[in-house]
Amino acid sequence: MKIKNLLLLPALVATMLFTSCEQKEEDAVAQNAVSEMSMTRIKQMGFSTDNVQKVKEGYLVEGDIILTDKDLNENTLVQALRVGDVEQYRTTNLVTVGSTTRTINIAVSTSLPSSYVTAVDEAIRRFNAENLRLRFQRVSSGYNILITNAPSGSSYLASAGFPSGGNPYNRVQVNSAYLGSNPGTNYLATILAHEIGHCIGFRHTDYMNRAYSCGGSYYNEGASTVGAVHIPGTPTGADPNSWMLACIGSGVNRYFNANDKTALNYLY
Repeated sequence: MKIKNLLLLPALVATMLFTSCEQKEEDAVAQNAVSEMSMTRIKQMGFSTDNVQKVKEGYLVEGDIILTDKDLNENTLVQALRVGDVEQYRTTNLVTVGSTTRTINIAVSTSLPSSYVTAVDEAIRRFNAENLRLRFQRVSSGYNILITNAPSGSSYLASAGFPSGGNPYNRVQVNSAYLGSNPGTNYLATILAHEIGHCIGFRHTDYMNRAYSCGGSYYNEGASTVGAVHIPGTPTGADPNSWMLACIGSGVNRYFNANDKTALNYLY
């Protein structure tokens, strides 16, 4: 998820630069550069090539979505089903539940402040209040999803990926350096619930036009190999309060609105 009008993280400005430091910086940039082949593939998949970042898991695109090398090597492109501009979408990859219920275990890294544990509990409460077949609980070990710190220097608010093999994406990285030690329970719970939404297969509500929540000009994220399938029963018009909108203002709290609940219940 991106924060709307995200302020750049404070930069340390040195008054003196040494040749050795410059060389190290140049080496680091080269090491983290995204290859032309990878950029071409990301574009072919339908994702934006603006501000693509090389991360440990693969590539960060669209501000908070992780694409792995496996994703880039997939040959089958899935077309989007477009009904309107702002509505609930899912990927073609969902979490397998079975005939009864399935519990997703979520752990919080000890590198994060205790306020993040409180926010995770609130995000879990929101999901479980919907009485879905997919249930969530916080654990200390044996997790399906780990909430952990984003790498030092990350410019995104939080990131996650999509399900694979019937299992949720296993990691949500949150930028605690930007958010601070106590960003507010409801605000942080909204961000975490959004990323967990990606982990279980949800695309951005404004996937067809990110400008709706992020501002700027019209921009379509693209279907990519994971697909972008409209969820029946959700609106074909604007949906201003959805928890899966691409961008969020600082301090904003988004509970599941009526359309989000329809989408959650339809899938799980």
